[in-house]
Amino acid sequence: MASPFNILPEGAAPPPAPGSHPRPPWLRVRFFGGSNYQELKRIMRTLDLHTVCESARCPNMGECWEHRTATFMILGNICTRACGFCAVPSGKPLGPPEQDEPERVGEAVARMGLRYAVVTSVNRDDQPDGGAAIFARTIFEIRRRVPGCKVEVLIPDFRGDWKALETVMSARPDVLNHNMETVPRLYRKVRKGAVYERSLELLRRAGEMAPGLSTKTGMMLGLGETRDEVLQAMEEIAAQGTHILTLGQYMQPTPEHLPIERYVHPDEFAEFKRLGEQMTFKHVEAGPLVRSSYHAFEQEEAARS
Repeated sequence: MASPFNILPEGAAPPPAPGSHPRPPWLRVRFFGGSNYQELKRIMRTLDLHTVCESARCPNMGECWEHRTATFMILGNICTRACGFCAVPSGKPLGPPEQDEPERVGEAVARMGLRYAVVTSVNRDDQPDGGAAIFARTIFEIRRRVPGCKVEVLIPDFRGDWKALETVMSARPDVLNHNMETVPRLYRKVRKGAVYERSLELLRRAGEMAPGLSTKTGMMLGLGETRDEVLQAMEEIAAQGTHILTLGQYMQPTPEHLPIERYVHPDEFAEFKRLGEQMTFKHVEAGPLVRSSYHAFEQEEAARS
């Protein structure tokens, strides 16, 4: 019997791009702009900090900020890579990483009263360690100011520099996240400078370096992948011992970025979630508006339950 939810059959190619069609109703985002949103924005500007929420134009920013959660973006606001999906500005960074940035992030976490902080970064291929030492110091400064605060880091691949990975792991984050982003066939188009196998190895090595730590990754759907390709990637990710998987809809940030090949129905996400839970993942978060850091605290709690 054919599915009423437009779930792709095995091996099927996606339908044509939606073009100028309006976004489907399940992608309508309610804007939040209350007092918490305004206060968080003020704290970020006062401490001269960046958030990936703003730089990547996340559709959940209003909701998350109103609930006093945000993903800090360290190492500046200019990425040395130019991935086809990402709205973060790319080019040559204006200078070395700011050495007081970890202290400012720690201060922001303290002012916000957070018990779960998420820290990510741009790619800094211009730095010998890719910014790993700044990540480690940021974890330390958050915990120094807010003892007991859990810290999730969403890291780049460090170009396969496993000593850089060890630097981050030595700071003992609670969750180590590195996004696969897409299926292998689309890597050259979607993830400039990245290697699928290298990212898989990073997830595996992170788990080996810190047994008991939760590892996590995410993928975007709607870039032209097939159902079989998604399931194969999920199986390969699970084989690395990865604990948490997130799946969300790719949304084109500007006309210059990669087009949306199709909108993935919520029930197809539900099917991937069901199949993922039959693998070895401890938690799968899947839905059109799911992003790597969306409800991150709940994801970590679910993975440990």
